[in-house]
Amino acid sequence: MNSLIWVIEFFLHIDKVLLHVVNQYGTWTYAILFGVIFVETGVVICPFLPGDSLLFAAGAIAAHNNSGINIGLLLLLVFSAAVLGDNINYWIGRTIGKTLEKHHLFNRMINAEKMAKAEAFFNRYGGFAIFLGRFIPFIRTFMPFVSGGSRMRYPYFLLFDVIGGAVWTSVGLFAGFFFGRIPVIQQHFSLIMVLIVVISLLPVFIVWIKQRFGGKFSK
Repeated sequence: MNSLIWVIEFFLHIDKVLLHVVNQYGTWTYAILFGVIFVETGVVICPFLPGDSLLFAAGAIAAHNNSGINIGLLLLLVFSAAVLGDNINYWIGRTIGKTLEKHHLFNRMINAEKMAKAEAFFNRYGGFAIFLGRFIPFIRTFMPFVSGGSRMRYPYFLLFDVIGGAVWTSVGLFAGFFFGRIPVIQQHFSLIMVLIVVISLLPVFIVWIKQRFGGKFSK
């Protein structure tokens, strides 16, 4: 219970945590942010890291002249981390995805049936699925792995992954950079963090509603 409270507090006050990191570690902040984004996208068992809110908070801090954080360099690094993480995740899924399916814990999240559905989903929506997956927590972490496991062609995956990574990191950082300095947003930063998560989870909720009640509505 205490761990859960700590996670919630960390998420709601991520701007203060990140500001402390900047003050404490200076230019090492670049490496820390690179590491967090890389792990969230590259390690399939770490879908809980706060990618969207972290980008927004980092952009807001970079907007302050005395922060020492350059928005251009930060964008280059987090974009590289996002693409590199996704590509490693893709090849993990392509190489050992079938093996991991046999593990009882991993099988609950991803199994042969879900892989087959993912392949059908990719065939239907193509690159848009890779692009959109960038903006949805949890899906952002699993999408590359499932893409590899379902044998999506790598050049096709790479193209849309790079496009999605560029848009996701740019939108997240520059939204914080340009809007994070507005007084009303600074005063209600915790609420903004919650709204970011709610908005990013809307596509998942809509899909769940359609799957859960679609048949009832069509009758």
